[in-house]
Amino acid sequence: MSSAMYDTMWHRTQDALNSLLVKESQETAEPPRSQVYIFHMLATFYVKYVQIFRNLENVYDQIVHPQKRILIRKILDGVMGRVLELKNEMVELELSEFHYFDEILHDLKLAPEQLDIPIPKYFLKEKLEVIKRREKILAQILADIGLDMQHMKPPEKIIPLEEAVKLIQISERARQGRLRAMFMKEIFLQENRARLARMLGEKVADLGAAAVRIQKVWRGFHQSKRTKREREEELVFLGMNPPPLFNEASAAVTQAERASQQRREVQARHEEDYGKAAAGVREELELTEGPDIREHLQDQIRRWFIECRHLTGSFPKYPDAEEGGSAVIFSNKTPQQVIEDILTTQEDDEKSKKKKPEPKKKDQKVKKKEPKSKIKDEEEPWKMSPSAFLPTVEKGNRTYKELWEKRDESWNFCQGYDLDMIREEKRQELESEIRVQVDELMRQELKNLKLAVNREKELPTKPGKKKGGKNKNKGKKSKKGKDKDLTPDRTIESLYKELVQEGLLVQALKVNLSDYIGEYSYLGATLRRLSIEPMPSLSDVRQLVALYGILPLGSEAVRENAPLVKSLLLAGPSGVGKKMLVHAICSETGANLFNLTAANIAGKYPGKSGLKMMVHLVLKVARQLQPSVVWIEDTEKTFYKKVPNAEKMNEPKRLRKQLPKILKLLKPSDRVLIVGTTRRPFDADLRSFCRVYQKIILVPRPDYASRYVLWKQIIQRHGGVITGALNVSCLAKVTDGFTQGHIVRVVKGVLTDRRLRQQPQKPLTALEFIAALGRADPVYQEEEDSFKNWYAKTPLGKRRALASMGGNVGMAKDRGKKKEKTEKKRKKK
Repeated sequence: MSSAMYDTMWHRTQDALNSLLVKESQETAEPPRSQVYIFHMLATFYVKYVQIFRNLENVYDQIVHPQKRILIRKILDGVMGRVLELKNEMVELELSEFHYFDEILHDLKLAPEQLDIPIPKYFLKEKLEVIKRREKILAQILADIGLDMQHMKPPEKIIPLEEAVKLIQISERARQGRLRAMFMKEIFLQENRARLARMLGEKVADLGAAAVRIQKVWRGFHQSKRTKREREEELVFLGMNPPPLFNEASAAVTQAERASQQRREVQARHEEDYGKAAAGVREELELTEGPDIREHLQDQIRRWFIECRHLTGSFPKYPDAEEGGSAVIFSNKTPQQVIEDILTTQEDDEKSKKKKPEPKKKDQKVKKKEPKSKIKDEEEPWKMSPSAFLPTVEKGNRTYKELWEKRDESWNFCQGYDLDMIREEKRQELESEIRVQVDELMRQELKNLKLAVNREKELPTKPGKKKGGKNKNKGKKSKKGKDKDLTPDRTIESLYKELVQEGLLVQALKVNLSDYIGEYSYLGATLRRLSIEPMPSLSDVRQLVALYGILPLGSEAVRENAPLVKSLLLAGPSGVGKKMLVHAICSETGANLFNLTAANIAGKYPGKSGLKMMVHLVLKVARQLQPSVVWIEDTEKTFYKKVPNAEKMNEPKRLRKQLPKILKLLKPSDRVLIVGTTRRPFDADLRSFCRVYQKIILVPRPDYASRYVLWKQIIQRHGGVITGALNVSCLAKVTDGFTQGHIVRVVKGVLTDRRLRQQPQKPLTALEFIAALGRADPVYQEEEDSFKNWYAKTPLGKRRALASMGGNVGMAKDRGKKKEKTEKKRKKK
């Protein structure tokens, strides 16, 4: 696809975004009361924004015009954040992390695969050099301390010469013995056949009958092969089987990938040229137009002083730098409009002086004393929360319409930078910088004018001193609450090395989120209509990890303004891929991985001061080298109700009081995510457990559709060839209850090097894998139900259960508080 094609895709995506913004403003202006309609509206917006997100990500990765890419990046971040906001709205409305869009997908003619959240490639591409340098340093530190076990090969055993000769002799004699035994067996069978023939008196068949028999066998064999080939061709024609070279990359795909790589190289070259041109234009404008801009601004502000003095009789109040300075007064306004604004503000001030504060009425007091139960019973109409990203998207859409929608670029075949646009941008930047300097000068000039004309002395007033004093005291108090830097004299490099040596900072495995194989749930919407809560599918889990983990860590704009998620819990049985998802978050965002598992921190940094130092080191390095992921495996041990005797030596509850403090210290600007994984959440104290982890994702065992895809892809990844002899559907049906870990171990055990070499003569069959599965323990339905019941006790699960019974969310919170109070009273008694 050429650059022009991606440019056309961008224009189409912008048209879709524009129509969606208009539709959203119309729908949210008068929100309806029906919850079903509201959810359908939100889900439709969510699905459409995801499609726009996918297109914009593709366009941003491939378009080469540097100034277009700046605008596309802003809109892309805004759309990304809007997707997260809509997801949060749906969760609050439906009280569930998992949603099903079957009807919407059918109406929009979309496939379930188009709901997958794309991972923007710029997450890694823009900091590729930093990641490579960090990986090199990490590998060097691990190699120095001898902990690089992933890349170290096992030492080769050296055998003496005499022992080696002896082993070769033994194997050679064994080989000769096997051949001799086979030869003697053939002789014995031949003699036995001749003896039987003499006993039965058989006659030797003539040559004609022998030839006819051979022809029958050959024709039957030839026809069976021909019938089999015709049957396969028919299945391919009907679309029931893939074509023979379906899994192999075609020449067109290879050429397209090569062209994509070339476009990325052109991108980098154009970005470099754009940076150089912008710097040159800035210097040129500063020399040529800088003095004229300064003089024009000074004259404009002086005229404003004189007009205000002439109209109102006194000089105006100059806006502070925090308010925007003179830009607030003169932004996109003519001199006549500025005069009108002065007159209106003067009239408003006179009216406000004449007004007197109204006395409180008795009716108002009565209203305040109304019981809370009446207010709760009144159902408030649903209203969408204010968006932090819609203004950014709308502004980007307006910029697109003004600059790029109808712009003729027939002359710009190479899609290089536009020099006129650079001049306009740099002129505005230069004007804003000069305005700040002019404001300082004109403030002083205004003071001099007031002293000279009005004889007014501007002395500091007492209230101002009090306010300043209060602010200083507040600042001092806030500093006491902040965490102190326990290592002010140490560099980040030394702290990084110490954490690596202690095993708290580990190397993440190279795993993509797309490697987490799972299929869409095709029965979720049907089960919910029957009031049955379905287990989430692996595709749903993959989407939630992308939304709550990868997107906020990868983008600073999304992290600062999107609904904040500081901690994430992955709960599920052993072998469902929780650890793989943690490594995928790090791989997709280039994040550091800190391992604070109870077993890993046992014996390290002992005592309270040591624990405090460890948490400080981890947080300091994680913030400085963000994005970062703090992983706590088997996190239920940190929140044990009662520590088992076998684990008391490891002190698994060391981080119990520290985790809430860590969450309080994390700011929205800190791209640090705490991820916990657990296979036994029932052993933890639920209240403190859910207080630490804001989002809980239930990772189930794979269903039939996911198992079918898993078997096919894992067998092919390990070198297996799927033929008609291998019934994948049978394997998926028989392995109900087995997890991804079981399937991977079985495939690795069956597909040895010897078995892979035998595939052309002996195709793979389902029996080979089923026999190996007999030694594994599956996840039974009772264990899955226990996870489901535990999830129903979490805050979101309780709210959903109460809502399904016809209750209210606010009532659920009140009931929860009452239960907590009664439990505390019982404990005291």
